[in-house]
Order: sequence, then C-alpha cells, then structure tokens
Amino acid sequence: MPTLMIQGCTSDAGKSTLTAALCRLLVRRGIKVAPFKPQNMALNSAVTEDGGEIGRAQAVQAVACGLAAHTDMNPVLLKPSSDCRAQVIIQGKSIGNLDAVDYHEYKSTAKKAVFESWGRLASQYDWVIVEGAGSPAEVNLRQGDIANMGFAEEADCPVWLVADIDRGGVFAHFVGTLVCLSESEQARIKGFIINRFRGDISLLQPGCDWLEAKTGKPVLAVVPYLHGLDIAAEDALPRTVANADGEFRIVIATLPHISNHTDFDPLRRLPNVRCEFANPNQPLPECDLLIIPGSKNTQGDLAHLRAQGWDAQIARHLRYGGKLIGVCGGLQILGETIADPMGIESEAKSSMGLGHIPIETVLRADKQLINVQGHLLHDGAAVKGYEIHLGQSQLLLHGADWHSLCVLDDGREEGWLSPDGQILATYLHGVFDEPSALQSLLSWAGCERDVMAAPDASILLEQEIDRLADALDAALDWEKVAQAGLLLM
Repeated sequence: MPTLMIQGCTSDAGKSTLTAALCRLLVRRGIKVAPFKPQNMALNSAVTEDGGEIGRAQAVQAVACGLAAHTDMNPVLLKPSSDCRAQVIIQGKSIGNLDAVDYHEYKSTAKKAVFESWGRLASQYDWVIVEGAGSPAEVNLRQGDIANMGFAEEADCPVWLVADIDRGGVFAHFVGTLVCLSESEQARIKGFIINRFRGDISLLQPGCDWLEAKTGKPVLAVVPYLHGLDIAAEDALPRTVANADGEFRIVIATLPHISNHTDFDPLRRLPNVRCEFANPNQPLPECDLLIIPGSKNTQGDLAHLRAQGWDAQIARHLRYGGKLIGVCGGLQILGETIADPMGIESEAKSSMGLGHIPIETVLRADKQLINVQGHLLHDGAAVKGYEIHLGQSQLLLHGADWHSLCVLDDGREEGWLSPDGQILATYLHGVFDEPSALQSLLSWAGCERDVMAAPDASILLEQEIDRLADALDAALDWEKVAQAGLLLM
C-alpha cells in the first residue's frame, strides 16, 4: 500500500507541519493523498464530517489535502485528564477513560481500529502520509507500539526521520535515535530531514556529510526556519505576548488541562490588541477582556484556579467593569454547580462553580460532537464553530433575565449573555474564526479599532500551508528522494 511515514526524534520536531506540507506538494502534483496519524495524544481536537473527533493537526493536514476531516485520519486519540489518565477516543468516539496501565492492555483492540482505518484510506488514495507520535526511540513504550515503528513495521512502509536543529544537538538526535532501533527499523528509515535551520547552509554541510557517512542514509532536506509561521500547534501553548504594546488587553487563563487553545489564535493576530496566556502560579494580568477557556478536567482545573487565587481576581475584574467570556469548560467553571455522577472526568462527584452564570452542569457519557453555524442574537452577525463537550448546562430559574447568545441553523439557541452585558458564555469552539463574529464579540468587549484588519482564519491557513510547502519543495533534494525509492513526484 502506498504509504510514507514521518517520524520525529522528539516531540515538536515539526512532524505535523511537515506532513501537511508534503501533503500539499503531492496535491499540487495531481496525486490523491490523505493524512493519517495512528495514535495521537492531544487536547486540541476537531469535529469531523462523519460526526467524530480527531486531533486538530490531522484536520489541518486534511485542509492541505483539500479534504474534509474524517475519523479514519486519526483512529486513536488520547485526551489526558490527569498525569496518568486519559479519555480514549477510537475512530471518533469515546470509549471511556483509562489509566496508563489499562490503556497498555487495551492497545491490541486499538491496533485493530488503526489498521482498519489505514486500510480504508490506502484503498481510496494514491498515497497516505502518516505522522508518528513523539519519538520512536522511547524504548519503554515499544511493546504493542502502534504510534511509530510498531505501525511502520506491520504496514511495511518507509520512514523519514525529522529533527529540530533549533533545539541544538541535531546530529546526536539522529544518531541516538538510530541506536535505539532494531536493525529492521533502522533499515526502514530512508532519510533525514533537518527542520528549522537558521543561517548559512554552507556551514551546516560538513555536518550533513558526516551524518550521511556515519549512517549511510541521505539528508533529504534542510528546511529553513520560517519566522512567524502561523499554523495551529498540536498542543504547545504560545508563551509569547502578542502585540505587547496593544492598547486593548486580552488575557486567557491558562488551565492545567486547557483544551482547544487554538480557539484564541484569531485574537493573537489582531493589530493593536495585546493578547496573552496568563502564567500559572502568578496573578492574572490586568485586562479589558478575560477568557476562561475549555478544559478536559473541568473540576480539577476549577480547583487549580481557586488554589491560585484566580477566583477572587476574576470577581475583582468584574467589579471594576471588565468583560468576561467562558468557552466550553470555561462556561461550566463560571456556572453555579458542576456534577459528574458517573466519574467521567474525575473522582469528584460535584463541585461548586464560581457562580457568575446561573447555570447547573451535569457531565454525561454521551459527548456532543457537531459542526454548527448560525447568527448572534444581539446584532445578527454570522457565527460558526464546533461543539465538543460532555456537559449539559441548564439555566436556573433565577437566571430568567439572561439572554441566549446565538441561534444556530438547526434551531437551537446557544450560549448566554448577562443582563448587564458583562459576561458572555458559549460552548462553541472556533467562535472567533468567522470575521463577522470576531468583530461583533470584540465590539461587545469594548474593542472597536482595527478589528476587521485581522485576516480570515481559513484564508490564512491556506496561505501558511502554501508557504510551508514552498519551503519544503525548495529544500527537498528530489534526486536523493528518488534514489531512496520514494518516487512521489
């Protein structure tokens, strides 16, 4: 089956973005290609056209292929709810929460789903470009592996190995990874990609020559560092302050189990707007708009928030007239009660919320997974997004004067807006992606300058994928690619 796998020496070596770039290059050559990641561990996810859930990186790769996201593109998704426990999603649907030991026992079942999904894709497309997870050198995880070499060996596919030179030690990464592999796995690696290179490539060439002589494997590409590349990260939070001199200030509370933080990428692109993720264990910075984001462990993150004293700071923010938004888990945290009678997310059966929204939330086994669109009620602006949540929230009787935020095309009213116009809450992820909704919500928050100057998120993503593909195309030594037996052109 026509399959190529991209593995990395480390996490965040650039596997996700390079897979997207390679997919786009093949599409340009008229090749039907699909992305695939056997097993993903991430809290950034997307809703697929077939009503399931996959890692967000695979949704981006689907865009690079000109395809709608499908659950076969990421058949196993692990969403951590603690250091040792995660929700396990198989072919788009949750099968429950497992700890690390239990999941190790479950891997044989997960493996069946992996090869079912891969087989379907391989039968429909000319090529399947597979992204590994973490590093194949994690020898403690080799038994029953379905994420890296375990998949590659059974699928009998070639592998390209990627390392991030910006971290330093790139040649040690390559050679050290090879040492940790079996002879058959070493033979499966057909070449190396050095990612995020800065400087004069002639100074790197002696190292590339040494690596090729040492390993007998070619350096297929040295991909340059692309400054300002704006493609959603699979999981890593942006730690820099966007537009530090901006007059309007937005702060997103950083929760231990924050999910879908890519919701706020459009806010970080706004000119004249300072946007930052609050550092844990430090006071919340003063701001005009404070956002409580989604969470994979709502009660645990609520307890963490309180332990830091952020509950008092949120109340103070409101007393001084600041605006407040809760998104998904953040909506639940801002409510009056959170009940988890089945112990879906944690052992705590119930918690008192911060009490700023008159709602009660009950976590249920059935997860809401749907792409939606509609319009905001206060000004009619178009809005679209996606829902991924276990909780069902209901407005309490004493909240009768709260207004719905929007009406969806399926007829449902969604979200809430406080009577004084100070608090807004929604279950919609991606609520800022639509330019009209972005303008409307920031105007509500008191920011009216240059809002529409922000780029359309979908157009920007296409431009950035093309930019990355152009860089990879120029960097790849296509003669070496062909000599390695990878006739992709």
